[in-house]
Amino acid sequence: MAFPVNPSDNDVHKEGNRSFVYDSTLGVWDRLATPTRLVDQSRMDSPTFSEILLQPTTSAPTASQGKLYFDYTQNAIMQHDGTGWEQLRKGAPFAKATGGHITRDGNYAVHTFLTSGVFTPSSSFTVDYLVVAGGGGGGGSSHGGGGGAGGFRTATGFAVTATGLTVTIGSGGAAGTQGQLGANGEASIFSTIVSMGGGFGATSPNNGGTGGSGGGGAWNGSGGIATTYPSGQGTAGGAGSTSGPNYGGGGGGGASGAGGAASSGGGGAGGAGTSNSYGGSARTYAGGGGGSSHSTGGTVGAGGAGGGGAGSENGGTAVSATVNTGGGGGGGGGSPAATGGAGGSGIVIIRYAI
Repeated sequence: MAFPVNPSDNDVHKEGNRSFVYDSTLGVWDRLATPTRLVDQSRMDSPTFSEILLQPTTSAPTASQGKLYFDYTQNAIMQHDGTGWEQLRKGAPFAKATGGHITRDGNYAVHTFLTSGVFTPSSSFTVDYLVVAGGGGGGGSSHGGGGGAGGFRTATGFAVTATGLTVTIGSGGAAGTQGQLGANGEASIFSTIVSMGGGFGATSPNNGGTGGSGGGGAWNGSGGIATTYPSGQGTAGGAGSTSGPNYGGGGGGGASGAGGAASSGGGGAGGAGTSNSYGGSARTYAGGGGGSSHSTGGTVGAGGAGGGGAGSENGGTAVSATVNTGGGGGGGGGSPAATGGAGGSGIVIIRYAI
Protein backbone atom coordinates (compact mmCIF):
# COMPACT_ATOMS: atom_id res chain seq x y z
CA MET A 1 0.00 0.00 0.00
CA ALA A 2 1.42 3.38 -0.99
CA PHE A 3 2.21 5.97 1.62
CA PRO A 4 -0.21 8.93 1.73
CA VAL A 5 0.62 12.06 -0.20
CA ASN A 6 0.96 15.33 1.77
CA PRO A 7 0.72 13.73 5.21
CA SER A 8 0.41 15.78 8.42
CA ASP A 9 2.61 15.54 11.48
CA ASN A 10 2.01 12.36 13.55
CA ASP A 11 -0.15 10.69 10.89
CA VAL A 12 -0.03 6.89 11.23
CA HIS A 13 0.23 4.52 8.24
CA LYS A 14 0.13 0.70 8.26
CA GLU A 15 2.00 -1.61 5.87
CA GLY A 16 0.98 -5.16 6.67
CA ASN A 17 1.91 -5.77 10.34
CA ARG A 18 4.15 -2.71 10.41
CA SER A 19 3.13 0.81 11.50
CA PHE A 20 4.74 4.14 10.67
CA VAL A 21 4.31 7.65 12.04
CA TYR A 22 5.07 10.79 10.00
CA ASP A 23 7.64 13.29 11.31
CA SER A 24 6.91 16.61 9.56
CA THR A 25 10.11 18.19 10.89
CA LEU A 26 12.31 15.67 9.09
CA GLY A 27 9.82 14.84 6.36
CA VAL A 28 10.15 11.10 6.94
CA TRP A 29 8.03 8.15 8.04
CA ASP A 30 9.39 6.53 11.21
CA ARG A 31 8.64 2.90 11.88
CA LEU A 32 6.97 2.21 15.23
CA ALA A 33 8.43 -0.57 17.35
CA THR A 34 6.22 -3.61 17.67
CA PRO A 35 4.82 -3.71 21.22
CA THR A 36 5.62 -6.70 23.38
CA ARG A 37 2.65 -9.03 23.76
CA LEU A 38 1.41 -9.69 27.30
CA VAL A 39 0.55 -13.36 27.30
CA ASP A 40 -0.67 -13.43 30.91
CA GLN A 41 -4.05 -11.64 31.00
CA SER A 42 -3.82 -11.32 34.81
CA ARG A 43 -0.86 -8.99 34.38
CA MET A 44 -3.02 -6.73 32.25
CA ASP A 45 -5.77 -6.78 34.91
CA SER A 46 -3.34 -6.09 37.80
CA PRO A 47 -0.20 -4.48 36.39
CA THR A 48 2.85 -3.93 38.61
CA PHE A 49 5.62 -1.39 38.20
CA SER A 50 9.13 -1.32 39.60
CA GLU A 51 9.07 2.48 39.62
CA ILE A 52 6.92 5.43 38.59
CA LEU A 53 8.47 8.73 37.51
CA LEU A 54 6.44 11.88 38.15
CA GLN A 55 7.78 14.87 36.26
CA PRO A 56 8.41 17.73 38.75
CA THR A 57 6.28 20.84 38.24
CA THR A 58 5.62 24.07 40.10
CA SER A 59 1.91 24.24 39.27
CA ALA A 60 -0.90 21.78 39.86
CA PRO A 61 -2.56 20.05 36.88
CA THR A 62 -6.28 20.16 36.23
CA ALA A 63 -8.02 19.02 39.42
CA SER A 64 -9.47 15.50 39.41
CA GLN A 65 -10.03 13.14 42.33
CA GLY A 66 -7.24 10.56 42.61
CA LYS A 67 -4.78 12.47 40.41
CA LEU A 68 -1.13 12.76 41.55
CA TYR A 69 1.72 15.13 40.70
CA PHE A 70 5.14 16.01 42.12
CA ASP A 71 5.32 19.57 43.43
CA TYR A 72 8.85 20.86 42.91
CA THR A 73 8.38 23.80 45.30
CA GLN A 74 7.19 21.66 48.24
CA ASN A 75 9.36 18.66 47.27
CA ALA A 76 6.36 16.42 47.84
CA ILE A 77 3.88 14.22 45.98
CA MET A 78 0.46 15.87 45.95
CA GLN A 79 -2.87 14.07 45.70
CA HIS A 80 -6.36 15.36 44.94
CA ASP A 81 -9.04 14.09 47.35
CA GLY A 82 -11.99 15.44 45.37
CA THR A 83 -12.04 18.78 47.19
CA GLY A 84 -8.45 19.99 46.99
CA TRP A 85 -4.74 19.15 46.76
CA GLU A 86 -2.86 17.80 49.81
CA GLN A 87 0.47 16.09 50.44
CA LEU A 88 0.60 12.33 50.07
CA ARG A 89 2.14 11.11 53.32
CA LYS A 90 4.03 7.89 53.95
CA GLY A 91 2.03 5.31 55.87
CA ALA A 92 -1.05 7.50 56.44
CA PRO A 93 -2.05 9.41 53.30
CA PHE A 94 -5.21 10.63 55.03
CA ALA A 95 -3.30 12.42 57.83
CA LYS A 96 -2.85 16.18 57.95
CA ALA A 97 -0.16 16.02 60.63
CA THR A 98 2.74 13.89 61.85
CA GLY A 99 3.58 12.57 65.31
CA GLY A 100 2.54 9.66 67.50
CA HIS A 101 0.95 6.45 66.23
CA ILE A 102 -1.43 7.41 63.40
CA THR A 103 -4.61 5.45 62.72
CA ARG A 104 -7.92 6.13 61.03
CA ASP A 105 -11.31 5.95 62.76
CA GLY A 106 -14.03 6.54 60.19
CA ASN A 107 -13.85 10.20 59.21
CA TYR A 108 -11.13 10.98 61.76
CA ALA A 109 -7.34 10.74 61.75
CA VAL A 110 -6.12 9.73 65.22
CA HIS A 111 -2.66 10.42 66.69
CA THR A 112 -1.97 8.41 69.86
CA PHE A 113 1.03 9.30 72.02
CA LEU A 114 2.15 6.68 74.56
CA THR A 115 5.52 8.39 74.92
CA SER A 116 6.56 12.02 74.52
CA GLY A 117 6.89 13.47 71.02
CA VAL A 118 5.86 16.30 68.69
CA PHE A 119 2.54 16.84 66.88
CA THR A 120 3.16 18.77 63.66
CA PRO A 121 0.18 19.86 61.52
CA SER A 122 0.72 20.63 57.84
CA SER A 123 -1.85 23.46 57.86
CA SER A 124 -4.34 25.23 60.11
CA PHE A 125 -7.37 23.28 61.39
CA THR A 126 -9.03 22.25 64.66
CA VAL A 127 -8.53 19.11 66.72
CA ASP A 128 -10.14 17.24 69.60
CA TYR A 129 -7.80 16.16 72.39
CA LEU A 130 -7.56 13.86 75.39
CA VAL A 131 -4.73 14.56 77.85
CA VAL A 132 -4.31 12.22 80.83
CA ALA A 133 -1.47 12.64 83.33
CA GLY A 134 0.44 9.99 85.25
CA GLY A 135 -1.31 8.53 88.31
CA GLY A 136 -0.01 8.79 91.86
CA GLY A 137 1.80 5.93 93.60
CA GLY A 138 0.10 4.11 96.49
CA GLY A 139 1.41 4.60 100.03
CA GLY A 140 3.41 1.88 101.79
CA SER A 141 2.49 0.16 105.06
CA SER A 142 1.08 0.82 107.46
CA HIS A 143 -2.46 1.73 106.39
CA GLY A 144 -1.41 2.91 102.91
CA GLY A 145 -3.84 4.99 100.90
CA GLY A 146 -4.39 4.52 97.15
CA GLY A 147 -2.80 6.90 94.65
CA GLY A 148 -4.95 9.52 92.95
CA ALA A 149 -5.58 9.31 89.22
CA GLY A 150 -3.76 11.61 86.84
CA GLY A 151 -5.62 14.69 85.66
CA PHE A 152 -8.12 14.05 82.87
CA ARG A 153 -8.78 16.81 80.31
CA THR A 154 -10.61 16.67 77.00
CA ALA A 155 -12.06 19.21 74.60
CA THR A 156 -13.06 19.75 70.97
CA GLY A 157 -12.32 22.52 68.49
CA PHE A 158 -8.78 23.33 69.62
CA ALA A 159 -7.10 25.40 66.89
CA VAL A 160 -3.66 24.39 65.56
CA THR A 161 -1.41 25.82 62.87
CA ALA A 162 1.49 24.50 60.80
CA THR A 163 3.99 24.41 63.66
CA GLY A 164 5.29 21.64 65.91
CA LEU A 165 3.49 21.23 69.25
CA THR A 166 5.24 19.45 72.11
CA VAL A 167 3.54 16.40 73.62
CA THR A 168 4.74 15.22 77.04
CA ILE A 169 3.55 11.97 78.59
CA GLY A 170 3.65 12.03 82.38
CA SER A 171 5.16 9.07 84.23
CA GLY A 172 3.27 7.32 87.02
CA GLY A 173 4.36 8.02 90.57
CA ALA A 174 6.63 5.56 92.36
CA ALA A 175 5.13 3.27 94.99
CA GLY A 176 5.78 3.90 98.66
CA THR A 177 7.62 1.26 100.70
CA GLN A 178 7.14 0.60 104.42
CA GLY A 179 6.59 3.89 106.22
CA GLN A 180 6.95 5.88 103.00
CA LEU A 181 4.49 7.98 101.03
CA GLY A 182 3.87 7.19 97.39
CA ALA A 183 5.04 9.76 94.83
CA ASN A 184 2.89 12.14 92.80
CA GLY A 185 2.43 11.33 89.14
CA GLU A 186 3.89 13.65 86.52
CA ALA A 187 1.98 16.07 84.28
CA SER A 188 1.01 15.32 80.67
CA ILE A 189 1.09 18.24 78.25
CA PHE A 190 -0.22 18.98 74.76
CA SER A 191 0.64 22.48 73.53
CA THR A 192 -0.80 24.77 76.25
CA ILE A 193 -2.97 22.06 77.78
CA VAL A 194 -1.59 20.70 81.07
CA SER A 195 -3.06 17.80 83.05
CA MET A 196 -1.59 17.51 86.54
CA GLY A 197 -0.19 14.27 87.95
CA GLY A 198 -2.22 12.30 90.47
CA GLY A 199 -1.70 12.84 94.20
CA PHE A 200 0.34 10.36 96.27
CA GLY A 201 -1.21 7.76 98.52
CA ALA A 202 -0.37 8.35 102.19
CA THR A 203 1.19 6.17 104.87
CA SER A 204 0.14 6.41 108.52
CA PRO A 205 -0.69 8.96 109.88
CA ASN A 206 -0.56 11.30 106.86
CA ASN A 207 -3.02 12.94 104.51
CA GLY A 208 -3.18 12.00 100.84
CA GLY A 209 -1.45 14.21 98.27
CA THR A 210 -3.02 16.90 96.10
CA GLY A 211 -3.02 16.23 92.34
CA GLY A 212 -5.15 15.84 89.24
CA SER A 213 -7.14 13.61 91.57
CA GLY A 214 -6.27 13.46 95.26
CA GLY A 215 -4.53 10.51 96.90
CA GLY A 216 -6.11 8.43 99.67
CA GLY A 217 -5.35 9.20 103.31
CA ALA A 218 -3.82 6.71 105.75
CA TRP A 219 -5.04 5.93 109.31
CA ASN A 220 -6.31 9.20 110.84
CA GLY A 221 -5.41 11.06 107.64
CA SER A 222 -7.62 13.01 105.25
CA GLY A 223 -7.92 12.38 101.55
CA GLY A 224 -5.98 14.66 99.20
CA ILE A 225 -7.86 17.29 97.22
CA ALA A 226 -8.07 17.61 93.45
CA THR A 227 -6.00 20.37 91.89
CA THR A 228 -7.58 23.69 90.98
CA TYR A 229 -5.00 24.46 88.26
CA PRO A 230 -7.31 24.24 86.44
CA SER A 231 -10.26 22.64 88.19
CA GLY A 232 -12.28 19.81 86.72
CA GLN A 233 -9.42 17.36 86.18
CA GLY A 234 -10.48 14.89 88.85
CA THR A 235 -11.86 14.33 92.34
CA ALA A 236 -10.72 14.07 95.95
CA GLY A 237 -9.22 11.03 97.64
CA GLY A 238 -10.96 9.18 100.47
CA ALA A 239 -10.08 9.58 104.17
CA GLY A 240 -8.30 6.86 106.13
CA SER A 241 -10.08 5.06 108.95
CA THR A 242 -9.94 6.21 112.57
CA SER A 243 -10.68 2.89 114.22
CA GLY A 244 -9.90 -0.82 114.05
CA PRO A 245 -9.60 -3.64 113.81
CA ASN A 246 -8.51 -3.28 110.16
CA TYR A 247 -7.60 0.43 110.00
CA GLY A 248 -7.94 0.84 106.25
CA GLY A 249 -6.41 3.39 103.91
CA GLY A 250 -8.60 5.63 101.76
CA GLY A 251 -9.03 5.14 98.04
CA GLY A 252 -7.52 7.55 95.53
CA GLY A 253 -9.81 9.83 93.58
CA GLY A 254 -10.72 9.09 89.96
CA ALA A 255 -11.64 11.31 87.04
CA SER A 256 -15.38 10.99 87.64
CA GLY A 257 -15.72 9.53 91.14
CA ALA A 258 -14.15 10.40 94.49
CA GLY A 259 -12.09 7.86 96.37
CA GLY A 260 -13.95 5.83 98.96
CA ALA A 261 -13.36 6.49 102.66
CA ALA A 262 -11.80 3.66 104.63
CA SER A 263 -13.58 2.01 107.53
CA SER A 264 -12.78 -0.16 110.52
CA GLY A 265 -13.32 -3.11 108.18
CA GLY A 266 -10.70 -2.15 105.59
CA GLY A 267 -9.70 0.10 102.70
CA GLY A 268 -11.75 2.41 100.52
CA ALA A 269 -12.26 1.75 96.83
CA GLY A 270 -10.54 3.82 94.19
CA GLY A 271 -12.73 6.36 92.41
CA ALA A 272 -14.06 5.61 88.95
CA GLY A 273 -12.41 6.99 85.84
CA THR A 274 -14.02 8.39 82.69
CA SER A 275 -14.62 6.72 79.34
CA ASN A 276 -13.40 8.26 76.08
CA SER A 277 -13.50 6.97 72.50
CA TYR A 278 -11.08 9.33 70.69
CA GLY A 279 -8.72 6.39 70.16
CA GLY A 280 -11.30 4.57 68.05
CA SER A 281 -13.10 2.56 70.72
CA ALA A 282 -14.42 3.36 74.18
CA ARG A 283 -11.81 3.02 76.92
CA THR A 284 -11.87 4.18 80.53
CA TYR A 285 -8.99 6.25 81.91
CA ALA A 286 -7.88 7.77 85.22
CA GLY A 287 -9.23 5.41 87.87
CA GLY A 288 -8.07 5.84 91.48
CA GLY A 289 -6.02 3.30 93.44
CA GLY A 290 -7.68 1.21 96.17
CA GLY A 291 -6.81 1.60 99.85
CA SER A 292 -5.19 -1.05 102.03
CA SER A 293 -6.37 -3.18 104.94
CA HIS A 294 -4.08 -3.37 107.94
CA SER A 295 -5.08 -6.88 109.01
CA THR A 296 -5.55 -10.17 107.22
CA GLY A 297 -9.21 -10.79 106.46
CA GLY A 298 -10.10 -7.13 106.13
CA THR A 299 -11.57 -5.59 103.01
CA VAL A 300 -9.06 -4.49 100.40
CA GLY A 301 -10.04 -1.45 98.36
CA ALA A 302 -10.63 -2.25 94.69
CA GLY A 303 -8.95 -0.17 92.02
CA GLY A 304 -11.22 2.27 90.23
CA ALA A 305 -12.34 1.54 86.65
CA GLY A 306 -9.77 3.14 84.39
CA GLY A 307 -6.56 1.37 85.36
CA GLY A 308 -6.53 1.88 89.13
CA GLY A 309 -4.62 -0.75 91.16
CA ALA A 310 -6.11 -2.61 94.14
CA GLY A 311 -4.78 -2.24 97.67
CA SER A 312 -3.20 -5.03 99.71
CA GLU A 313 -3.58 -6.47 103.20
CA ASN A 314 -1.14 -7.27 106.01
CA GLY A 315 2.25 -7.30 104.30
CA GLY A 316 1.18 -7.97 100.73
CA THR A 317 2.31 -5.88 97.78
CA ALA A 318 -0.42 -3.72 96.29
CA VAL A 319 -1.32 -3.73 92.60
CA SER A 320 0.27 -1.20 90.26
CA ALA A 321 -1.94 0.79 87.89
CA THR A 322 -2.22 -0.07 84.20
CA VAL A 323 0.28 1.77 82.00
CA ASN A 324 -0.99 4.62 79.79
CA THR A 325 -4.26 4.95 81.68
CA GLY A 326 -3.24 7.49 84.33
CA GLY A 327 -4.59 5.18 87.04
CA GLY A 328 -3.48 5.40 90.68
CA GLY A 329 -1.53 2.63 92.41
CA GLY A 330 -3.01 0.62 95.29
CA GLY A 331 -2.06 1.22 98.93
CA GLY A 332 0.09 -1.25 100.90
CA GLY A 333 -1.19 -2.51 104.25
CA GLY A 334 -0.10 -4.40 107.34
CA SER A 335 2.58 -4.39 110.00
CA PRO A 336 5.24 -6.30 108.01
CA ALA A 337 6.89 -4.39 105.19
CA ALA A 338 4.31 -3.79 102.48
CA THR A 339 4.80 -1.84 99.30
CA GLY A 340 2.15 0.17 97.50
CA GLY A 341 1.49 -0.03 93.76
CA ALA A 342 3.04 2.34 91.22
CA GLY A 343 0.89 4.81 89.33
CA GLY A 344 0.16 4.33 85.64
CA SER A 345 1.72 6.53 82.97
CA GLY A 346 -0.45 8.98 81.05
CA ILE A 347 -1.57 9.26 77.46
CA VAL A 348 -2.39 11.93 74.85
CA ILE A 349 -4.78 11.33 71.94
CA ILE A 350 -5.40 13.93 69.23
CA ARG A 351 -7.96 13.51 66.47
CA TYR A 352 -9.36 15.63 63.64
CA ALA A 353 -11.79 15.31 60.76
CA ILE A 354 -10.44 14.25 57.35
